[in-house]
Order: sequence, then structure tokens, then C-alpha cells
Amino acid sequence: MTSIQDNIQGKVAIVTGASSGLGESTARHLAARGARVVLAARRTDRLDKVVAEIREAGGQAIAVATDVAKRDDLEKLAAATVEAFGRIDVLVNNAGVMPLSPIEKLKVDEWDRTIDVNIKGVLYGIAAVLPRMQAQGSGHIVNVASIAGLKVFTPIGTVYSATKHAVRAISEGLRVEVGNSGVRVTIVSPGAVESELKFGSSDAESAAGVKAFYDANQIPADSVARAIVYAVEQPANVDINEVVLRPVSQEF
Repeated sequence: MTSIQDNIQGKVAIVTGASSGLGESTARHLAARGARVVLAARRTDRLDKVVAEIREAGGQAIAVATDVAKRDDLEKLAAATVEAFGRIDVLVNNAGVMPLSPIEKLKVDEWDRTIDVNIKGVLYGIAAVLPRMQAQGSGHIVNVASIAGLKVFTPIGTVYSATKHAVRAISEGLRVEVGNSGVRVTIVSPGAVESELKFGSSDAESAAGVKAFYDANQIPADSVARAIVYAVEQPANVDINEVVLRPVSQEF
């Protein structure tokens, strides 16, 4: 009898934002379970280091320099994945930014970047892999949202929350649209998890508050990685639609 753990063996998985934090941990966990992993991020030096460590541990992995805010980069990422491994089974849309500040601070450039990465980056990733997944009759798109996509993170995270609410709406709509083609869609909504997100605020007061909040509550990045692995390892006819996880101590 085939073990559920064998459902990851040999799958080809792209992970964006894989140079650190949630993305790096997810790539490592998937590779350890036998997936062939494509790590995507802007920092190629960090990507190359992680890839080397995965290979040393017996896994298969490549790195592709990617800025998810650029659609061409996502198309090139998908093409490089197919060239290296022949197919795409999983996309983990993990790359994100979290520059927090009250709206009245009018950090419009940061709003633009947040929208470009957190919303457009997810859509560009979907556009790059969906036709290939539908053609092969299977695939799995995992979109990393946030607790802030369930409740508006006021008074400093309104724009960030708006982008994560958008990710949830996109994910649910996509799930309904593509389920009959064999493509699964999962939303993972973490609370305070150890990552570089908490360092994204240029507003000093907001940055201090976020740091204190994370220091008091955060859980390790592999908490999210394990949730993603759980969704991916399910039989092909089972779709874990949404996973919400937060530190036990986190009220928000």
C-alpha cells in the first residue's frame, strides 16, 4: 500500500521567496521528502547556498533569480523549471513584503511595492504555471496569505491586510474555477512566524511595535513549512483548502 508520504516523492515544486524564512524552510522540507525543488528569489548568493546544502543532503534543487513583481521573471522561472525537471507539480507563492505604517504617513511607494509583490506577484505566478498544470491534468498552487487576510491589521497594516485579503479572494476564486481540471489550491494564513517580514517597516514607530510583537509571539518558520507539506502530501483527490496557524499566545 502506498504511503501518503510518497505523494511528494518526485514532484517538482517551485518556491518563491526561498532565500530565507518561510520559503527557505518550505523548500528544505519538500526536498527532504523527495521533491525536486526550484528555489526562486532575488538574492542569488543566498539561493545558491541553500541549493548547495539541499544537494549535499541528497536532494535535488536548482536556483532561479526571480523578482515576482516582474511577470517576465515568473515566465522565465516556469520555463527554467520545465527545462530542468520536465514539469511543474507545485507552486508555493510565498514571496511577500510587509512595510507597515499608518495610512496617514502616506508611504505611497511602499503601498505600490506591497501591491506589486503581494498581489501581482501571486497572479503572475499563477499565470506562469496554470496552463502547464491544466495541460497535464494535475497541479497544486499554494498561496501564502496571512492572519492579516482574515482581520484588518490596524492601525499600521491596513494596506498589507488589503493585499492578503486579495490573496484569499484570488485563491478561493481560483479553487472554484480550476478544480475540475485536477488543479488544487491551498491558502496558508500564518500569524507571527520567524522571518524577515518583520524588518520591512521604514516607519520607526511601526517597526518598533512589530519587533516587540514578534519577539513576544513568533514561532519557527518550519511551522508553516510543515503545514504546506501536509497540504501537498494529500492524495490527488483531496484539496486542503485553507490552513490558519498562529502562535498559541497570539491574540490577533
